[in-house]
Amino acid sequence: MDYLSKERYDEIAGELKNLIEVEYPRIREELSEARAQGDLSENFEYRAARRAQAKTISRINYLRKVLQYSRIIDTKALPKDRISLLSKVKFTNLSSNSQMCYTIVSHHEMKLEEGKMSCNSPIGKALMGKMVGDIVDVQVPAGCIKLRIDEVVPGV
Repeated sequence: MDYLSKERYDEIAGELKNLIEVEYPRIREELSEARAQGDLSENFEYRAARRAQAKTISRINYLRKVLQYSRIIDTKALPKDRISLLSKVKFTNLSSNSQMCYTIVSHHEMKLEEGKMSCNSPIGKALMGKMVGDIVDVQVPAGCIKLRIDEVVPGV
């Protein structure tokens, strides 16, 4: 079971709707036109349309499964004093004294460049359930680092 924010759930549902109602019919039309050109063995347009069709069907099936096995996070039920999904966390790497700020999200929403860290990442896993002032040891590929939790803003 995966948990998604309402916004991400709606984005995925919108992408799925677009693939089913717009992209797939367009690809079927391209496939039909390419098939009408005759000899399929040397028809580049036909092969390209078949690849696009397979890719689109695969993406549709994937998105359906994501929505089927996901639930929208009830932000009212999230703890206010501990780190959980959708918590915005400020923490300090004690070895380099650098401060970082990330929102903890599911792996379907992770975008480090936007400040969204997966709860399944080594740092995300280590932070889950912790409170302000806690010092956490995290095993990362580069070794073990110590993080001090400076601030937690509960999910909105």
